[in-house]
Amino acid sequence: MNLKQLEYALAVAEEGSFTRAAERCHTVQSALSHQVARLEANLGTALFERTSRRVNLTPAGEAFVRSARTALEATRRIADEVAAACGEVRGSLAIGMISSLTELDLVQVLADFHHQYPHVAIRLSVGNSEWLIDQVRGRRMDLAFIGVWPGEVITGVAHRLLAEEELVAVLPPDHPLASLARVPLAELEHQPLVDFAAGSGARRQTDEAFAALRLQHNVQFEVSDVRLVERFVQQRLAVGLVPAPIAAGFAGVVAVPVCDAPVRRLYAIWSNTPTPAATALVALLEQTLAQAPKPPSMVRLAPVI
Repeated sequence: MNLKQLEYALAVAEEGSFTRAAERCHTVQSALSHQVARLEANLGTALFERTSRRVNLTPAGEAFVRSARTALEATRRIADEVAAACGEVRGSLAIGMISSLTELDLVQVLADFHHQYPHVAIRLSVGNSEWLIDQVRGRRMDLAFIGVWPGEVITGVAHRLLAEEELVAVLPPDHPLASLARVPLAELEHQPLVDFAAGSGARRQTDEAFAALRLQHNVQFEVSDVRLVERFVQQRLAVGLVPAPIAAGFAGVVAVPVCDAPVRRLYAIWSNTPTPAATALVALLEQTLAQAPKPPSMVRLAPVI
């Protein structure tokens, strides 16, 4: 068993295809298949069930993936750990964020980080909270910024609460409810709503709020980008519910506080065994938050593991 075999087998597991795995590893499929077959022979068991359409993991393969990822990560980190012990932070840093991140100027944070640690290669991806949590748990991402509803339990990663944000109703200026100082959630029960996809963390926070009052949640338009909420409301097709800081950046709409408002919690999450680069970014994040003005929505807690 060697590191190249581990890398090839993990690529097959993640791509679900020997062809795509070979492309990802910049090798020919025959060479990759030969190395995976040798690995299976050494282990004495099949790691994959091969079908005409897809390659699936066997129970042994699933156990292999968990251990192989840890082994490869540890190997890749050796040079970075040695450099960090000598006072130099280097390597790579994979970061993720939700598209509706507030409370933090992440671009400025990354600019400050790059200035302090120019030998770290930074990669940023945008996705939903569920995908980001899975990426950090699987060690495919070092740190991510997510938003979840208050009842959601975050496990398998270190995390820090950044803020709690109440959601506000976003309405067309001429909407009958737009002139109210506060709108009861019950008044939105029969309004056409624009919201995120069912099952997503962003959607659960509104689903839970309506369900708690035994109200119907009439979502007619499901979107993946918070800016589409603004567009649907501008065109008078629906009413939206978004965090107040996001609504403040919308144009041509009115934001009204909601009685019994749904709440979103923003977290930074990272691996329980962070790389030197990730550790340095968490330290910079703490420094940035300590120096930032504290709006009323900000909640300060110690990191939780």
